[in-house]
Amino acid sequence: MLHLLIDTSVWLDLAKDHRQQATLACLETLMEQGQVALILPETVVEEFQRNKDRVVRESSQSLSSLFRRVKDTVERFGEDGAKLDVVRRLDEIDHRVMMLGEAAVGAVSRIEALFAASVPLSASEAVKVRLADRAIQGRAPFHRQKNSANDAVLIEQYREEIDALKLPDRAAFVTHNVKDFSEVSGDIRRPHADLADLFGEESIYSTSLSEILGAFAPELLEEVRFETEWSLDYRRLPEIIEAIGELTDKVWYNRHWGLRNRVANGEITIVEDKDYPVGSYPQDLMSRRTWEGALAAAGKVEVRRPNDLGPWTDFEWGMINGKLSALRWVLGDDWDMLDT
Repeated sequence: MLHLLIDTSVWLDLAKDHRQQATLACLETLMEQGQVALILPETVVEEFQRNKDRVVRESSQSLSSLFRRVKDTVERFGEDGAKLDVVRRLDEIDHRVMMLGEAAVGAVSRIEALFAASVPLSASEAVKVRLADRAIQGRAPFHRQKNSANDAVLIEQYREEIDALKLPDRAAFVTHNVKDFSEVSGDIRRPHADLADLFGEESIYSTSLSEILGAFAPELLEEVRFETEWSLDYRRLPEIIEAIGELTDKVWYNRHWGLRNRVANGEITIVEDKDYPVGSYPQDLMSRRTWEGALAAAGKVEVRRPNDLGPWTDFEWGMINGKLSALRWVLGDDWDMLDT
């Protein structure tokens, strides 16, 4: 079994970087299979809880705000010839940025589930004594003249765990906090000299969780990476808008034929514009101007979709309306918003 102490910095980066979803999925699978267990200090859980909302917010908000400001500038000062294309592309990017924010929310929930499946470790008295001694001597992570008590707790709790390690189990300490834990002015992939005694063949220092998991279970990581990259291929905003346009045409055209049938059956009478009662909307009358406008609009739809306008079975009609409702909901409308 591989025992992992993963620093808070790594967990937060897993949450905010959608490119790390394969790594997170691989970790979930290995823990479910009992091949990996977390060494989970309470300080890691507490720090993650304090920072998770900020990470989710920053995953989309700052970029989205920037794109909106750029879009406003383009609309005000851009050249007419290129303005529409630039604005369309910015809208697409902004939509994808918001999707990344939603992915961060999902990643936070998955990480919290991993925490819930592990036992948080409180600092023992022995850990506190060694922490104080490390601080007095100014040894890493106290070498940077800053309060690094939480970082030192991680190191000393990791020491306790590897001291109790039984072969063939192995352990790894994974961090992105290279300033506190890695070599000074050297290879950041190597531990600080003050921490070197903790690491060897059975205890690994790493600044990359994906590398650790890749070395431990290379085939699984590659398989999960393929599945994750495939599943995260979000639809682009123009694709969604184009699909909404197509479905709207189909719904409108079907309703238009309902109107034609009522006119043909005499349920609705076409009257000259001068004879149409102004200020009221009788259900059995339609002005000739409105009728001719509806026929012209239907002609345009027939040109756009010459072979895809029905008639539909009840099942097909339900699917068309359901798809339109779902896509409009994704872009902010209420459910069942089928106005055409």
